[in-house]
Amino acid sequence: MTFRLIAVLALCLASAAASAQPKRVETAIFAGGCFWCMESDFDKVPGVISTTSGYTGGHVAHPTYEDVSSGTTGDAESVEVKFDPGVVSYRKLVDFYWHSIDPTTKDRQFCDVGTQYRTAIFYLDEEQKRIAEASLAEIEKTKPFKAPIVTQIVKANEFWPAEEYHQDYYKKNPVRYEFYRQGCGRDARVKQLWGSAANKP
Repeated sequence: MTFRLIAVLALCLASAAASAQPKRVETAIFAGGCFWCMESDFDKVPGVISTTSGYTGGHVAHPTYEDVSSGTTGDAESVEVKFDPGVVSYRKLVDFYWHSIDPTTKDRQFCDVGTQYRTAIFYLDEEQKRIAEASLAEIEKTKPFKAPIVTQIVKANEFWPAEEYHQDYYKKNPVRYEFYRQGCGRDARVKQLWGSAANKP
């Protein structure tokens, strides 16, 4: 193979890789109880590029899992979602979020109790706020249950990534993760609330 041919192939590969990259990457932040489960759920959505477990909504810099678990920092376990808006819109992510949580319980999700497990949409700009509030209004009209929705829609502050062992926990520890998720009753409760619309990307 000549040097020129190798150079042409390399250029073609580089061009293909560049064209495969999204033109724009946007960020969304959601709190829906255990961030292991939120990562697992959002990773299934086409157009989601990456997810990061972390903490936000609190008043302490660089909080640790132990800090947040104490319930004294004001943080919620959250997931930061990087997505390609050319594939999936923020509105669709918000809609998926609603159908992946129990929005009727305050400071709790399934078997996890405390303010750190509250549900919240943390908007990053006024457009995200508008979309989230419009989505909430629509969900209030169409929800298949009577209980009021208590999920917060609040302005995001600093997002602090969680410790490395929390990232992609469902991939690193699949047996423990499934035991926790099923034992906590997450999927059963979401299905009870949302029926066939539950947890559908």
